[in-house]
Amino acid sequence: MAKDLKLGFAPLRAPSDGVLIVFCDDSLKVGAATRKILGKAADALPQAAAGEHFIGKSGTALDIVLPADLKVSRLTVIGAGKIDGLKSKDFLKLGGAAAGKLPRAGGNVMVVADLPAGPMNPDAVADLAAGAKLRAYKFDRYKTKRKEDDEKQGAVDLTIAVASPPAVTRLWRSREGVADGVTLARDLINEPANVLFPEEFARRAARLRKLDVVVDVLDVGAMKRLGMGALLGVGQGSRHESRTVIMRWNGGKRGASPVAFIGKGVCFDTGGVSIKQAAGMEDMKGDMAGAACVVGLMHALAARKAKINAVGAIGLVENMPDGKAQRPGDIVKTMSGQTIEIINTDAEGRLLLADVLHYVNTKYQPKFMINLATLTGAIMVALGQEYAGLFANDDKLAERLAKAGEESGERVWRMPLGPEYDKMIDSKFADMKNTGGSRWGGAITAAQLLQRFVGKTPWAHLDIAGTALGSPQTEINKSWSSGWGVRLLDQLVRDHYER
Repeated sequence: MAKDLKLGFAPLRAPSDGVLIVFCDDSLKVGAATRKILGKAADALPQAAAGEHFIGKSGTALDIVLPADLKVSRLTVIGAGKIDGLKSKDFLKLGGAAAGKLPRAGGNVMVVADLPAGPMNPDAVADLAAGAKLRAYKFDRYKTKRKEDDEKQGAVDLTIAVASPPAVTRLWRSREGVADGVTLARDLINEPANVLFPEEFARRAARLRKLDVVVDVLDVGAMKRLGMGALLGVGQGSRHESRTVIMRWNGGKRGASPVAFIGKGVCFDTGGVSIKQAAGMEDMKGDMAGAACVVGLMHALAARKAKINAVGAIGLVENMPDGKAQRPGDIVKTMSGQTIEIINTDAEGRLLLADVLHYVNTKYQPKFMINLATLTGAIMVALGQEYAGLFANDDKLAERLAKAGEESGERVWRMPLGPEYDKMIDSKFADMKNTGGSRWGGAITAAQLLQRFVGKTPWAHLDIAGTALGSPQTEINKSWSSGWGVRLLDQLVRDHYER
């Protein structure tokens, strides 16, 4: 629905038609502005709520058809729960809950941005709008037919009634860029691999040039000259050539060191010669979710004109079991000069990240590096799908990521690193091997390998295997892909690094 959703802001007033959506707390109390808009209909709320056992719990809704004293066809009251201390993520959820009540047939909808404590401030309204936009997202571009009982989707004109439309509109321009970045990441992840292979992914990333992002694409020849043997080894079994894409947003002071974000972009992962089981392999089109997040983040930073210098880098490969594919026992030489023995060709993401991390670190000397990757099933065993695994060599960066996670709702949980785990990836024949060769600590040993390619630069690794794909649906995401990480990292930049 996202493309059929027209979103705008208007002064607080009663609508003349369509659907009206308002908010109440867990005592069924509404704000003064809401009560004025509802008129006599406000007096009927307690009785209607009692009949439907509605108590204003956060995210729940009460529908009243043809409400008395109003010109609308339906009044929806959404519970906000306890309104003391509501945060950004809470307003996002309320916006998502409101979008969940939009009529499929389309039409006019007004959402009143008002709570018992008073009208929502511009920041809260912008979050509310972002939540509505994210909830409205759908990926159905390849559907040519609808089921007979599916209601035809109509365009929705969504107006959010606010105390100060100009103030909200200015703020929304910035927040909308972040929402669009999440949508971009979701689109990339949802695309099938026969459409989004490395070369095509690179072309789509290059569209960021329209937002004044500097985009450089390294082809196979360029990567060979740089010595990216680990990345190239992963993709050598595919008929699609590998790519590395470097995106630079220069919104900070000239010459200031950038922050850097690196994403794993395995456009399809069969496991290579160490092939995966067939069940669920179709989901491996999403093994580039880390790269998708980086592209979405760079879009967000550029769209809102972030006052920071940032580098986004993605390694794009396809891991296929062709006759030219690498084998267990092969040894590859990385750009750093370190060598890696391949134990399992399905442990491929860490190989391409090793080269891209080293490239970014040596070329741009960033303040910090954060990489994102759907790296291991082991992190899902440890954390399920509610938290991403966080590994870091810097306590301050880890603490800031954890705080940004709580604020954005994209939460992380710090996992250990240590020399004891490092020993598990030592190799008899090379500097290291690409797996620990054991079921134990698989997410940790993967992080230990990556740590060998970051030097002394503050660095964090986010294992997003559980949060990026097929994670539990939320008020702001009903899609298979969540676009996880864009809002987290934008929040990190806003809170601590943007000047």
